[in-house]
Amino acid sequence: MRKPVYAGLEAGGTKCICAIGDGPQNILAQTRIQTTTPEETLKAALDFFSSAAPRYGALAGLGIASFGPAGVQQDAADYGCIGQTPKAGWSGAPVRAAFLPLGVPIAFDTDVNGAGLGEAQLGAGRGLDTFAYVTVGTGIGVGIIHKGRPRLGAGHYEMGHIHVPRGTEPGNFAGTCRFHGDCLEGLASGPAITARFGQTLEALGPEHPACDLEAHYLAHLCATLVQCHAPERIILGGGVLHAKGLIERVRAKTRTLLGNYPGPASGKASLDDYIVKPELGDQAGITGALVMAMQAARARTG
Repeated sequence: MRKPVYAGLEAGGTKCICAIGDGPQNILAQTRIQTTTPEETLKAALDFFSSAAPRYGALAGLGIASFGPAGVQQDAADYGCIGQTPKAGWSGAPVRAAFLPLGVPIAFDTDVNGAGLGEAQLGAGRGLDTFAYVTVGTGIGVGIIHKGRPRLGAGHYEMGHIHVPRGTEPGNFAGTCRFHGDCLEGLASGPAITARFGQTLEALGPEHPACDLEAHYLAHLCATLVQCHAPERIILGGGVLHAKGLIERVRAKTRTLLGNYPGPASGKASLDDYIVKPELGDQAGITGALVMAMQAARARTG
C-alpha cells in the first residue's frame, strides 16, 4: 500500500508555491505559479495537485498558507477567503473553496503563521514554547506560535499595521499603506523602501541611510513583541532581511530600546541568539503548509 502524501500551497501576492510531499522534510514535487487573477491562479494550483499527487500516493490533506488579510476562524463565514486586500481582484476570493474538489481535509491560515509552523517543526523555533515569526517583504506580517499552534484572536494578528515612531528620513514620506499611510508596513515594507529610495534595501547597500532607518522601524516592532508577547525568540524572515547588515542593526537598536527592563531579552549582552533569521530560509512557508496539511489529515482521522 502506498503511503499518503500531502499538498501544500504557499499563496503569495506575487507568486504561489505548490508542493507535494510525504512530509514536510521530503518534498517530492514542487512548482511555482505567478499570482494573477484568482480564477487563473487557483485553477493552475488545483490542476497541479490533481495531476501530480496520484503519481506519488493518495492525497491525505492540503495546507494553505495565504497572503492576507484572510479569514482564519473555522466557524466564520469568511473562513478560507481573502479579506480587503490591495491585491487587485482578490478581495473576497474563496481560496480554500477552490480546492474542495480534491476531497481532502484542508487547513487554511496566513502565510506568516504557516512559515512559523515550518520553523517550529524544523527550524529556529524547535523546542520553544512561544516564539514570534516576522516576515518583511511585500507586506509585514507577524505570527505568534505557542506550543506548536498559531495564536489567534477574533482573527489573525496584524502587527504589520501598528504605528511606530517616525525615524529621521528624507522628505515628508507619507507611507504606502492604502489604509493607514505611515503604519509600520507603510514605512518599512519592501514597496515602501523602493517608493522612498528608488531601489531595494539590498541594492542600496549597508552603508546607505536606508539601512539604519529600516533597522529603526523593525527594532520598534521587535521591542513591542518582547513587551506584548514575551517570546523566547524572534525570527525575522522575508526578502527585505536579505539586505546585508540589517539584522545586526535591528539587534543593536532593539537592545537599546529594551534597556535593562526585565524580560526574556534582559541580561543578554547581545541579541544574536534571540533575534535570528529563519533556519529554513525561503522554504519556511511551503514547509509550514505541509505541516498544516498533515495536521488537517490527523484531525480528520482522530
